[in-house]
Amino acid sequence: MRRVRVIDSHTGGEPTRLVVEGGPDLGPGTALERRERFRESHDRFRAGVVNEPRGFDAMVGAVLCPPNGDEAVAQVIFFNNVGYLGMCVHGMIGVAETLRRRGMLELGGHRFETPAGLVGVEIHDDRTVSVANVLSYRTQKDIQVEVPGLGTVTGDVAWGGNWFFLVDDHGQDLANPDLLHLTDVTADIRAALTAAGVVGADGSEVDHIELFAAAPGEGADSRNFVLCPGREYDRSPCGTGTSAKMACLAADGKLAPGQVWRQEGIVGSVFEGTIEAVDGGVMPTVRGRAWITAENSLLFHDDDPFAEGIPL
Repeated sequence: MRRVRVIDSHTGGEPTRLVVEGGPDLGPGTALERRERFRESHDRFRAGVVNEPRGFDAMVGAVLCPPNGDEAVAQVIFFNNVGYLGMCVHGMIGVAETLRRRGMLELGGHRFETPAGLVGVEIHDDRTVSVANVLSYRTQKDIQVEVPGLGTVTGDVAWGGNWFFLVDDHGQDLANPDLLHLTDVTADIRAALTAAGVVGADGSEVDHIELFAAAPGEGADSRNFVLCPGREYDRSPCGTGTSAKMACLAADGKLAPGQVWRQEGIVGSVFEGTIEAVDGGVMPTVRGRAWITAENSLLFHDDDPFAEGIPL
């Protein structure tokens, strides 16, 4: 029997599961190199930790690795029910709160290396966490794709640590959401993007779909619905999606450096974001709060037919 210790948290409703003991040995290297080693040699561990029967489709996992030099306190690799992420802001907030609770991080600033690059983390005395995310930018504006059942859908392609297709004019109700319907709609949009050959700047799949609408109440600038890889929606406002949104707003002259953008997620939680203008895009900072929900030991029995998770 294998025992894996984890600490679970949620950030704005979106879960993060940090492996604190029993994770795979990913060897030396950068976070990107270690992520690829994870993918190639330990993918069964990923599936067993976040998929049913120990997890569920919305669960995002994280493992810590030693830093590759003195620029960061640690490396973080994020994964979900179908694969691996470049960066995860809600997950980084959850990791920071977990490490703070364990006495491993103090209030103030820290840096972490992710497969998408170095990010800054500021732990505030009110227990909120600000994440200075990676360079974010828009690569394509007003791209049109034909979606069966919807017709022509127009959106922007942008990077915020993951690749997003951002849509404002979609005809969907985000104030009184039918979550299954929104999942189907955004999955159809993603399939249409793939069929049309719409990709990110590096040829990567645009695997996050983000719908926007006016926030139903006061206290936020907009509400979103975000479909993540693995056909699951983000319960939080999605930090990398908020970064991509702010990059688009800045490119259109609608968001100034230092101006606060309050992004509400589909369950009503809110992230606050600001940007710094730089060559090639913006450097976004996203602020939110996480809560610890469980401290567990996951047990993997040798004769368990679902030790590697239930296949999707």
